[in-house]
Amino acid sequence: MALSTGHVASQLRHLIYYHLDNNLIRNALFLAGRLLAYEPRSFEAQYLISLCHLHNGEVKAAMECSQNTGSRGLHLGCAYVFAQACLDLGKHLDGITALERSKSTWASKNNWNKHSETSRQHLPDAAAVYCLLGKLWQGHKDLNKAVDCYVDSLKLNPFMWDAFLGLCSTGVNIRVPNIYQLSPELMSIISASPDDLDSVPGVFPPAEGPFPAQATGHLGGDPFMVPAARGDADSTYGSSALWEKFNGSSVSVATVAAPVIHEGMETPSGQSSGSEEFRIANGVTDPDSAWEPPLAPARRNRTIQSMSMDHTGQPLLRCDQLVEPPPAPRFGDRKRTVSGQVAHPIPPQPTEPGAPQRRSVRLFNQIKPTTSKLSTATLTGRDGREVKKVRSAHAKGRPATTSTVGRVVSGNRKHVESADNDGKEPRATSIPSTSSVPPLPRNAERTKELEALNWLLGLFTKLASGYSALSRYKCPEAVQHFNSLSQGQRETPWVLAQLGRAHFEQAMYAEAAQYFSRVQTLAPSRVEDMEIYSTVLWHLKNDVELAYLAHQLLEIDRLSPQAWCAIGNSFSHQRDHDQALKCFKRATMLDPEFAYAFTLQGHEYVANEEYDKALDAYRHGINAENRHYNAWYGLGTVYDRMGKLDFAEQHFRNAASINPTNAVLTCCIGLVLEKMDNSKNALIYYERACSLAPHSVLARFRKARVLMKLRDYKFALAELKVLKDMAPDEANVHYLLGKLYKVLHDKGNAIKHFTAALNLDPKAAQYIKDAMESLDDDDMEDDDMA
Repeated sequence: MALSTGHVASQLRHLIYYHLDNNLIRNALFLAGRLLAYEPRSFEAQYLISLCHLHNGEVKAAMECSQNTGSRGLHLGCAYVFAQACLDLGKHLDGITALERSKSTWASKNNWNKHSETSRQHLPDAAAVYCLLGKLWQGHKDLNKAVDCYVDSLKLNPFMWDAFLGLCSTGVNIRVPNIYQLSPELMSIISASPDDLDSVPGVFPPAEGPFPAQATGHLGGDPFMVPAARGDADSTYGSSALWEKFNGSSVSVATVAAPVIHEGMETPSGQSSGSEEFRIANGVTDPDSAWEPPLAPARRNRTIQSMSMDHTGQPLLRCDQLVEPPPAPRFGDRKRTVSGQVAHPIPPQPTEPGAPQRRSVRLFNQIKPTTSKLSTATLTGRDGREVKKVRSAHAKGRPATTSTVGRVVSGNRKHVESADNDGKEPRATSIPSTSSVPPLPRNAERTKELEALNWLLGLFTKLASGYSALSRYKCPEAVQHFNSLSQGQRETPWVLAQLGRAHFEQAMYAEAAQYFSRVQTLAPSRVEDMEIYSTVLWHLKNDVELAYLAHQLLEIDRLSPQAWCAIGNSFSHQRDHDQALKCFKRATMLDPEFAYAFTLQGHEYVANEEYDKALDAYRHGINAENRHYNAWYGLGTVYDRMGKLDFAEQHFRNAASINPTNAVLTCCIGLVLEKMDNSKNALIYYERACSLAPHSVLARFRKARVLMKLRDYKFALAELKVLKDMAPDEANVHYLLGKLYKVLHDKGNAIKHFTAALNLDPKAAQYIKDAMESLDDDDMEDDDMA
C-alpha cells in the first residue's frame, strides 16, 4: 500500500501541537525539524519550526526559519513569528513590512470567544496583529501609528491588555469606560451559534473600519477624547482626531501628533515620524475582498448568505438586534432538524413575508397555509440533498413537510411518523411544546454568557481606569479605582504593586513599602516592580531590608535588571557609588530598554560629580522611554548644578508636563526661577506645589524663603509656624525662623530658634553662630544710635 504523505504530515503536526500545549518545547522543536525535512516547501512546516524556536527563546533562529516566507507575507503564521522576532531584535521596520504584506490573511479574522479547553485557533487574528504592529511602531518611535494600531486592536478585542498598556505608555488621553462595554461586535459573536461563528455577518469589521458607523452612537462617545470644555492639562488631548478614528474616517497627523508630542515626546533626535497621515484604516480591505470564505460546505455558505438580510433588505445583525438578541435563534440547530428549513433559504418567492427570520414553529405554521404546493415542492426538491445528510436511514424516502420540521424540533420522532403517515397538519395543541421548550437552555446559556462578559468588562473597566490614571500620574484617582475592586481582585500581586507605585509617586514611602511587602508575601518569586520597592527602602533608609531584598532577587533571577537595580541601590545607600554604578550598568546590559536603570546610573554619576557621564546616562534613559520623567528631572538637576539655568528650567518643565501632579518637579521650576531673580514667578510655582502636596515640607520651606525675599514677613511667619509643627526636628526651619525674628527685631525668639537649629545640626554651627553674633552686633548698633 502506498504511503499517504498527507496523513504523515498531519500526524507530525498533531504531535507538534501536542508537545507545544504540554510545554515540551524541545520535543516539539525536534518534531518540527522532522516535519520540515518531510515537507521542505510547506509554509506550515516553516511556521511550526520557527514558532518552536521562538518558544524556546531562540529568537534569531526563529527569525531565520520564518524570514523567507514571513518577510514576504506568504503565510500569516510565519509573518507573525518573524515580526515578533524583529521586535525582540530591534528590526522594527522589517517586522512591520512583513505584517503589512500579509494583511489580506488577517484583516478580517476575529478569534475572540473561539478558544476553549478543547478547541483553539493557532493563527493570530486582526486584534493580535494590530497589537504587535503597535509595539513595532512604538519601538520605531512613531507614536502616531502606534496609537493607531493599539486603538484598532482594542476595538476588535477590548481584552487585548497589551494594547491597552501600550496605549497608556504613549501618553494619549483615554476614556476607559467607553472601551470596556458590550459593543455590537461582541454581542454578535455571543448571539451567534458556535457552528455559525466563522461566517455570521457583522462579526468581522466592514470596509469602513472595525466599527460600523451606526455602532458608534451606541458606544456613547470616544474613549480617546476629553471634552474641550475642561480647562486642565488634559484638554490638549481632547482632539476629535481619535473620535474620527473610531468612526473610521481619516485624520491628518497635525490634529493628533502635536498634542502627543507636547505631552511626552520631547525626546532626543532618535525619534522619527515618517507618516504624512494617520493610517486609520489599517484593518480596512476592499469591500469585495474583506470576507474570507468560511471553511464549510457550500450548503452552509448559502445558508449564511441568505440570512445576512431580512425581508426589508436590512442587515440581519443590526445594532438594535445585537443589544437584545432574539429569544430563540435557530441558526445552528442542525442536530434536531430534518430538513434544516428554519436555518436555510426560503422559497424563491419574494412575496413570502418574514421567512428569513422565523424564530418558532408557530410562526412557521402561520405562514404555511398561504404557501402553494409549488413552493413546497420547490423547497423540498431543492433541499433534497440536505435531507439525506441529516435524516435517519429509515426516513430517507419521505418528503420534508412542514409538520415534520415542527415535530423533529420537539424531539417527538414517533409522533412525527404518525403525522406523516396521516398526511395531516399538526394540531395547535402540539405547537407550544415545539416552540418554547427547546430554546430555553440555549437562551439561559447565552444569558449567562452575557452576564459573565458584562462582569468581565466591569472588572477590566476598574483595572484599566486605575492603570490609566497611574500612567498619567493621577495617583489618588488610581488608588480610588484599585480600591473599588473586590477583595479577591485587589489582593493580587499586580494590583498591590500598582498601589505601591501610586503611593511611591506621592512620596508616601511607608505606605508603599507595606504594599510591596504584601506583594512579596503573595508572590515571593516576583521580580517585576521590585526595583521600585528597592528605591522605596532606599528613601526609608532601611539598609537591612534593602540588602535582604537584593539578595533575594539575585537568587530568584540573577539575569533580571530589577535584581541588579536593587543591588545597586543597596551599594548606593552605603555610599559606595562605584559599586552601585557597576550594578546599574549590568542592569542596562541585560535590558537596554530598561529606562529606570539608566536614571539610577545618572544619579550615581551626579553623586560622584561626573556630570558629563550623568547627562549621557539620562539621555539613554529618555531614548529608551521618552515619558520617563525621572530622566528629564535628572537632566534638569545636572544643568542646574552646571549653572545652565535656562536648560535646567526647560528640562524641569518637560518633566512636569509628563507628571504635572509631582510637587517636587514644580518646586524645581520655582527654584530655578528664584536663582534667575524671578521671585514672583517662583512664588507662583511654590504655591502650586503646596496645593499639590499640602504636607510637603520642601514646598512650604521654599515658599517661606521666597516670601522673606519679597519682604512679605507676615505670610512668611505664618508659613514657618505651620512648617515648625510639620517638621519640628528640621534645623533649617528653625534657622529660617531665627533669621525672620531677627528682621522683626524679636531677639528672644531669634536666639531661641538659632539655639534649636544649633542643637539639631552641629555641623552647621559656624553659620548659626555667625547669625547669632550678627544679632548682637545689631543690638550694639541700636544702642549707639540711641
